[in-house]
Amino acid sequence: MTDTSAGDGQPIGGPQPNMPQVQVHAQYVKDLSFENPEAPRSLSQQGAAPKIEVSVDVGARNLGPNQFEVELRITANADHEETKAFVVEVLYAGVFTLHNVDESTMKPVCLIECPRILFPFARRVIADATRDGGFPPLLLEPIDFAVLYFQSEQQQQGEAAAPAGGGNGGGGNGGGETG
Repeated sequence: MTDTSAGDGQPIGGPQPNMPQVQVHAQYVKDLSFENPEAPRSLSQQGAAPKIEVSVDVGARNLGPNQFEVELRITANADHEETKAFVVEVLYAGVFTLHNVDESTMKPVCLIECPRILFPFARRVIADATRDGGFPPLLLEPIDFAVLYFQSEQQQQGEAAAPAGGGNGGGGNGGGETG
């Protein structure tokens, strides 16, 4: 009783021919580290909110025709005044195939759309690790991977335009290789 195609034979609500598509083959934790160097003292100092610094990095590498491994690295450092509360780092990755994506948009898709898919799962891993470490779960705010990507692109263009020896050579968030 339900129609699966429109009158012109196109599927209703399904992918349209030649529309860009991202296919997820696998998602996995590549590396996970949780350090609680001052335990049990750090666990007794939970009255005041710790200062938390979060860094994010994205990378991609080509596995074959239109297939990429995309890695999302998130590191969070928490400090109570002069005491290290915890450090958590996750390297969460996925294998993706990009269908109907032209060469000029491969890199943005790998470094914006794929991490957007991975992020909720990496966020859960971090929340679970901090909770299992004796702290309240660290619930990261959503990340705008498009902003990270464009900031990284601007930084790379600025370094390329700088005279030899003029750059500081620092790494950036959102960088990666797709070729």
